[in-house]
Amino acid sequence: MTLSELLKKYDVPFPRYTSYPTVPQWHDTPSIDEWAMSLAQAAAAPSASLSMYVHLPFCESLCSFCGCNNVITRDHGREAPYVDTVLAELRTYLSRVPALARQPFQQLHLGGGTPTFLSAASLVKLVRGIYALLPPDPGRFEGSIEVDPRVTTDDQLAALRDLDFRRVSLGVQDVDAEVQRLVNRIQPIEMTDRICATARALGYESVNLDLIYGLPGQTPATIARLAGEVVRLNPDRLAVYSFARVPWIKPAQRRFKDDQIPAGAEKRALYEAIRAPLVAAGYVEIGLDHFARPSDALATAADEGRLHRNFMGYTEVRTTTLLGLGVSAISETPDCYHQNEKVLTTYEHRVHAGEIPTLRGHRLSADDRGRRDRIAALMTRFRVPISAGGIVADATRMAELAADGLIEVAGDEIVVPGRGRPFLRNIATAFDAHLPGQDPTRPTYSTSA
Repeated sequence: MTLSELLKKYDVPFPRYTSYPTVPQWHDTPSIDEWAMSLAQAAAAPSASLSMYVHLPFCESLCSFCGCNNVITRDHGREAPYVDTVLAELRTYLSRVPALARQPFQQLHLGGGTPTFLSAASLVKLVRGIYALLPPDPGRFEGSIEVDPRVTTDDQLAALRDLDFRRVSLGVQDVDAEVQRLVNRIQPIEMTDRICATARALGYESVNLDLIYGLPGQTPATIARLAGEVVRLNPDRLAVYSFARVPWIKPAQRRFKDDQIPAGAEKRALYEAIRAPLVAAGYVEIGLDHFARPSDALATAADEGRLHRNFMGYTEVRTTTLLGLGVSAISETPDCYHQNEKVLTTYEHRVHAGEIPTLRGHRLSADDRGRRDRIAALMTRFRVPISAGGIVADATRMAELAADGLIEVAGDEIVVPGRGRPFLRNIATAFDAHLPGQDPTRPTYSTSA
């Protein structure tokens, strides 16, 4: 079967598996006491460690491709109250779970939305406020931030570098003027150049670019230009995401017409058009959608089998607890997932009432944890034991994947060869016990190509 035929056969809506079970399949939400207990147990583990994600939802304009939880506003007077709310949420956690402060605090990531919607002063107030409550682990801590080059200033980057931020991730998506117009994100390449240069001059150790393939208006020619610009910019790592078209969740995507959106083999060709120049330039392809220089910590972790995948994507550091603060933020412990309220006013009201602002979550069963580990192995190492801990893949599904050459059996392991890499999401479904119970009439996931 040709690649084109395989893409046509397997281009169906499946999860991206940044968690297992995936968020739409969560059904056993922990009570506040159960969630606090899970955090306390994780913090008591001998190798306990903590990372934190803070969601900063504000954007001055809406990028029509975006699937993030955001608040569109030009009112920068909303910055200070939101920072106060996030810090109040952290204080509530520490009052309920004092053990959180007794484990090494190793990572802080600011995401959004547009984190650099906040002024330098607001960012400093937020980060210093967090450090005052949770001192970073000396020598092992790193801070990172997602930035929009259109609104990011030198003062913001300098202030965060002084606070031990070492990684910066630039939203780029595409450099073609027509594609940018179609997705309502006008960002001349000079803006990206400037932020990359400033970050390096300030001593940031890692510069990442976020790109998207499958956007309206993209062609092999526009992607070739994008690849050329990326190689010239020479980032340390890249995320090359497949456009997730979910108009039932994000109405702004309804403005795109079907004939504007590359799909199937056409969409995969766009990925290959950027992949080939990156590999030729020396980048290592990592997991489902990431690339890194061989000297980058992400590439080293992949080579050593230490790569981890969570709600923020691929990372070289795995902590026992990921604590999410801010509206819609997601947290994770070894046996629980937890998500905050997604409506900003509701989130703020509950935090200022002294509550942990739970929207939903999931208590992982032993079977969930075993399947999560199998899927994570596929997504990070491209291999997984045939049977381990009583977890067995769907035999019928595996037989079909093997017949199509997407998996191979090597000893007691299932291995994903190069031919199967574009179909990692499809392969992972063989370990997903929740997916068969999904309502087939209700759209849930984007297609897998």
